[in-house]
Amino acid sequence: MSGGNSMSTKNLKFSENHEWIKEEGGKAHIGISDFAQNALGNIVFVELPKVGAKLVPGKAFANIESVKAVSEIFSPISGSVLEINKELENAPELVNSDPYGSWIVVAQLDNTEELNSLMNDEEYKEFCKSHKV
Repeated sequence: MSGGNSMSTKNLKFSENHEWIKEEGGKAHIGISDFAQNALGNIVFVELPKVGAKLVPGKAFANIESVKAVSEIFSPISGSVLEINKELENAPELVNSDPYGSWIVVAQLDNTEELNSLMNDEEYKEFCKSHKV
């Protein structure tokens, strides 16, 4: 991966809906995977939730619009939104150029145990091989 603030995917967790999550100290950065942004194509708009919004596992909390379609972004965890990535309001294409550096929200986790049900980097790579979009 290139780009100034790209992170390794080794310490990320992934959902079956192609969201990634990086947990630190009970807080989680959430974004969409490289696989997802590649499938979407050129991203032209990200509809962000409000700070304080409740996140429910498997429920949509944001929308991403590409030249192909509008896709919902589903929460992999339960919690509440602490911060939104305002950069994406003016530069949604950052999700294409740096999907792991361009998080969508930072959330307070309600239950870190939920992370155990998500895939690690290797499991997610295998999952993507068998689930072509």
